[in-house]
Amino acid sequence: MTTALPPQAGRRCHNALNPLHSTLYFSPDLDREFGALGFTDPSAMRLAARSAALGAVGAGTVAATFYNYNHAFLARHLPAVWETASPAEVLDARLRTVDATLRRLLGDDVVASPEMAEAAELALRATEACTRHARPLYSAHADLPVPEQPHLAYWLAATLLREHRGDGHLSALLSAGLDPVEALASHTATGKGMAPRWVLGTRGWQRADWEAATERLRERGLLDAEGELTESGTALRAELEDHTDRLDSAPYEHLGAAGVERLTELGRGFLFAAAGAGAFPADLVGKG
Repeated sequence: MTTALPPQAGRRCHNALNPLHSTLYFSPDLDREFGALGFTDPSAMRLAARSAALGAVGAGTVAATFYNYNHAFLARHLPAVWETASPAEVLDARLRTVDATLRRLLGDDVVASPEMAEAAELALRATEACTRHARPLYSAHADLPVPEQPHLAYWLAATLLREHRGDGHLSALLSAGLDPVEALASHTATGKGMAPRWVLGTRGWQRADWEAATERLRERGLLDAEGELTESGTALRAELEDHTDRLDSAPYEHLGAAGVERLTELGRGFLFAAAGAGAFPADLVGKG
């Protein structure tokens, strides 16, 4: 039996694990936990939740590491959020949110299951081959302690793998010459990205920014007059993912083909259960 990693196996595994990390940002449990710390603005809560591992950073650091957020939007919230709660307090509240969210979406039986413990072990093993250099958001999260409870360890491992791939993806975007809004607009045009209203509402851009970016993509021959990807645009998006795969291959090669296949199977099971329990807004993904 071959042990070679099939093409795009790492990407498929990432796609199974990454969305479970993202349930945090749509969870009512986050509003409750962060509200108890004194947060009142949903954008401030979510920016703090993702950036806290970096420390009490300002808008510049987050603009660099998040890539596709409007710096002016970030500056309205950062570093002011750290006056409401310290990064350590935010990280504790984030973990409490994850615990409550996964228990609500998956149920206590799944949270305590052997399958969850197995998934955590596999995902953590994959992270052993992640690298820190030129990966600031991954590296900051890699300094955090691994929780003892398997479902929280699984979530942290999924976060580490997400941010490791994400940091590499930023290099691919820079290489492709896509600015933050062009990256968002071209991804949305694939039909797999967030719908424009969600992008604009969460990243701080205006409709005029979006329209200007789509016009620049048309001038490059990447979008047609109707806003659909051209052949060149489709090829560019495919190369972006291939480039990212190459930069993100180490953890999955380390885990091995059988481990990746099993982790993907387990991750999909958790993800489908979470989605079925209403983890994500129905209109989150789409071109419209």
